[in-house]
Amino acid sequence: MPLKQHLIKRNVLFVLVAIVIFLMKAHYHGPLSGVFHDYGGNFTASFAVYFVVAIALIGRMYWRLITAITALLVVESFELTDGFGIMSNVFDPLDLLANAAGIGLALAVDWLIKPKA
Repeated sequence: MPLKQHLIKRNVLFVLVAIVIFLMKAHYHGPLSGVFHDYGGNFTASFAVYFVVAIALIGRMYWRLITAITALLVVESFELTDGFGIMSNVFDPLDLLANAAGIGLALAVDWLIKPKA
């Protein structure tokens, strides 16, 4: 399988994993459940956005860095513009940190789980 197709499939898998975790967060009642309920959505959505953006940028020069910056701009803009004026969004300054952490983990996973060329 060509590298680009492999990366697309891998990135879609990561998006789906983030969606499943996002949907299951309401059922989590373990340690730090308040933090997970308050910021888990931001974290998982940001993680997913990174891999969605990555699909469009695969193979471009510095694509991981550009992906991280673009994804961070998208999720932080969503926060700061109250859901782009389309969706209702409750702003909490710690949401910005949760977004950045989700992007950071996505970048780390992307870097560490590289397909063999």
